[in-house]
Amino acid sequence: MKKTVMISLLVGASLFATDYSKVIEHPDASKMIEKDLLAPPQTFTMPAGCITNDADAIARGEYIFHNLNGKKAKKNPPKGLSRKENGKFKQYGNCVACHNIEGAKGAGNIGPDLTDYKENFVDSGARDHQFVYQKIADARIDNPNTHMTINLTTKLFTPREVCDIASYIVAPK
Repeated sequence: MKKTVMISLLVGASLFATDYSKVIEHPDASKMIEKDLLAPPQTFTMPAGCITNDADAIARGEYIFHNLNGKKAKKNPPKGLSRKENGKFKQYGNCVACHNIEGAKGAGNIGPDLTDYKENFVDSGARDHQFVYQKIADARIDNPNTHMTINLTTKLFTPREVCDIASYIVAPK
């Protein structure tokens, strides 16, 4: 008897239930996926005068390398950088999460060790400045499976910021 009453109540309730199917959003997922897809890998040519010994450029590169974003950045940014961009906190590189380099705190061990990069790779002729610039700009050119951020293709960084990071990496420390 209880079973019959319970079934009757459920059937009765379902007959009078409100149809919410018209108020539930059904977004086109293909548009969301398309928006999130990365553009194809791009080759970039390093601008003239990109790699520099300018102390301000190297300081900016160091700051970007060692910080994640303007909100949580350690210390105030050097001349030519700001914590905010267009009213939002600026996203920095946090390269140190994956790479070690001289003076790094909390250096990562996922990406190549960049300690003595100029001496080991540039001065030896194994790499050139264009390689360093391209690797920071869009590393997918020579490694389609990279986990490195795609900085210039996605416009995370400007060409000047890529130059500053490259200048820092190859600068004597």
